[in-house]
Formats: sequence, structure tokens, C-alpha cells
Amino acid sequence: MTSSPTVGVERVHQSLSHGRAVVLPNPAPLTCVVAATTPHAVNLAKGRPADQAVALWIHHSRTLATVIDALDLGPDLAAAARRLLTEERVTLLAPLREGLPLPDWMGPAAKDGWTLLFGARWAPLLPVLEEHPLLYVSSANRTGHPPAATASDARAMFPDDVPVLDPAELPGAHEEREGTPRAATTTVRLHRDGSVGVHRNGAQDRLYPSGGYVDHLRTTYQLPGHRAPYADDGHRP
Repeated sequence: MTSSPTVGVERVHQSLSHGRAVVLPNPAPLTCVVAATTPHAVNLAKGRPADQAVALWIHHSRTLATVIDALDLGPDLAAAARRLLTEERVTLLAPLREGLPLPDWMGPAAKDGWTLLFGARWAPLLPVLEEHPLLYVSSANRTGHPPAATASDARAMFPDDVPVLDPAELPGAHEEREGTPRAATTTVRLHRDGSVGVHRNGAQDRLYPSGGYVDHLRTTYQLPGHRAPYADDGHRP
């Protein structure tokens, strides 16, 4: 591992265009993420098995439309799923329509009738993302390490061949105050009947008392019910 400098937008575009993974910043309270156009590149950068689960980053309108159509959710719940991804910035486990053929690019983010989705759209980062409509994503950490809170943390953790984007290169971004608490995104499971539960704890739910985040989701996104949290079953981005 090294502490070599972070890089600019052009280097990130080049790496993504050549199928290599990059580390991208997020605003507090989220940590950085590692992204690539193939799941293999994401897992290689993280130093873990090539077939481990990754999330599909549905930041692009065409990708989002295709994925929403594949979900086994009625119109109101599909709209709630969009909002959970783009407004709440959670990672979402959503049910797939049974028997519906999926495009090949959805396969790496699908398992046992569910798909794992990430939809954060941080405005300063959008010009970087829009040139790469199909991206897979995971928390920015190497095996055995916590997710990198900042670009400098990521640079110290990842090898030189994984570029780390300097947030100062993004117009409209600003430096967060040192010590701002950060965590990977909360993973939420949304069922076809509208019930919802926290699958994996993270940045969004940690400020709520026990069960309070689910109540927040039900109220804000007009969901009819909730279920208890699930044990980790391999859907870990």
C-alpha cells in the first residue's frame, strides 16, 4: 500500500474506460466507494473473491428505468424504491419479478430473486458518473479494513493501480470538517408487500434509536409495514 497523491477527473475517466476500478468520494456521513464497469474489477481492487456480491450503481436514467421495470413492485412501491435510492442514499435490496429474463449486466447484482442497488447521486460527482452509465460499486475498503472515510484514507489503503479521486477536483464539492463521523450506507430490504427492514446497519440508521429508522422510512415513503432485520445472507456490497 502507498500514500501517493490522489488524482483528477481525467485519470478517473481513463481508468473506468479501460475497465479498472477507481475510488470515488461521497459527502458526509457516507464513506468513499470503489466502482468499476465490471464486478471483477471492484472485487480485485478490494482484494476479495471475484464472484462476491456487488451493488449495481443505478445513477443513470436508462439503467434506472430498466432496473425498476425488472422489480416485483407495484407502481407506488417502485416510486418509493426510487426515492430510497436517490433521496435516502441507502443501498437497496429489492425483489425481482419471478421468471423475467434479466439483461446480462444485472446478473452480478442479483441473487436468489433479489437485486442489490446503489443510487446515490451526489451532484458534484454526476459529471464523472454520466460518462459511464453502467457501474458496479462497493464500499471502499480492502479486506479486513473499515471503509475509507476520506480520499486520503483510501489512498493509504489501496494500491497505486486503483486511482482515488481528489474531491477538490469536483466543482461544487467542499472539504468536510476533520473528524466528521462517516460510515458505509445502510442496506435496506424492501419487500413486494411494502414491508421494509434494515438488512445491514450504516450511516443512515445510526442516528435513530432502535427501530426508529424503519419508522422513519415507513412514514417518509408511505410504506405499509416493516419486518425485523435480516441476518447477513451474502448480499454484502
